[in-house]
Amino acid sequence: MGNNPNNRFRLVNASASPEAKELYDYLQNLTGKYILSGQHNTPAHRSFYSNQAAGIAGSYPAIWGQDFGFTLDDMDGIIYRQNVIDEAIKQHQEGSIITLMWHSVRPIEEEPGTFKDSVCGKLTDDEWIDLVTPGSDIYMRWRRQVDVIADFLKQLQDLGIPVLWRPYHEMNGEWFWWGKRTGPTGYSALWKQLYDRLTRVHKLNNLVWVWNANSPGDGVLPYEDCFPGIDSVDVLACDIYRNEYEPRYYEDLLTLSQGKPIALGEVGIVPSPEVIESQPLWAWFMVWTDFLTRENPSNSIEQLYKNPRVRSRA
Repeated sequence: MGNNPNNRFRLVNASASPEAKELYDYLQNLTGKYILSGQHNTPAHRSFYSNQAAGIAGSYPAIWGQDFGFTLDDMDGIIYRQNVIDEAIKQHQEGSIITLMWHSVRPIEEEPGTFKDSVCGKLTDDEWIDLVTPGSDIYMRWRRQVDVIADFLKQLQDLGIPVLWRPYHEMNGEWFWWGKRTGPTGYSALWKQLYDRLTRVHKLNNLVWVWNANSPGDGVLPYEDCFPGIDSVDVLACDIYRNEYEPRYYEDLLTLSQGKPIALGEVGIVPSPEVIESQPLWAWFMVWTDFLTRENPSNSIEQLYKNPRVRSRA
């Protein structure tokens, strides 16, 4: 039963939907036996990269990834959010597991915004404190922006569709506005604030909460420095882009997880057969958009999907 053979974990949300519980149990049951294939897509292009992966590999990715976006109308456009939800419904009906994320703009400004100036912008220390202080102007803007996303997620909940929810990722790096904020008023406070808003206010019980760090390295903090606590996450994930599948990144995440599932939230270069064999407890991998072909030869994708331990969509 995965990396926790003697005790199946329950979701951190005690009111989790039956569908979310079923998905979480499925992840725990397969961990150590199989790794799920996954592919991320862009809001404007629906399932382009998942379809491309299927064409190369000969089988469809088990996990379908998307983003709620931040710009106006390019590939990451917020005008495509309803398209993302419509496509998620279609993908679920066809057997895909849905994972969603959100490159949100800074809460000191309104949507839309640019990747460089807003998503990768900065907050001052005072602005950050205002963000995690209920009632402040920045907090209220953040809340309004979250409420927009909540309404889209509710459409999936109403149809009984569970979501691997992966917000505010790569927080142990400094490139996003939510990054490298340590201590009780840092990232942990933002994570718990989002959890409270979506779970207790919006009653979103279809979410499996995926805390997704970046692989530690030069200029990137250790996982634990930005970890909100094992009692507030369901899955612990790591992003690996440069083929740095180092045993210590895997083992450190396993230690932090205390037996909960771990995953490769985003990858650039796909894991080799040797990595899959030596690091058997990854629950899934998800290739990032055009890295599928930009960083990986077709034969490596085909070989990966044909690995007997890799499970694709039924």
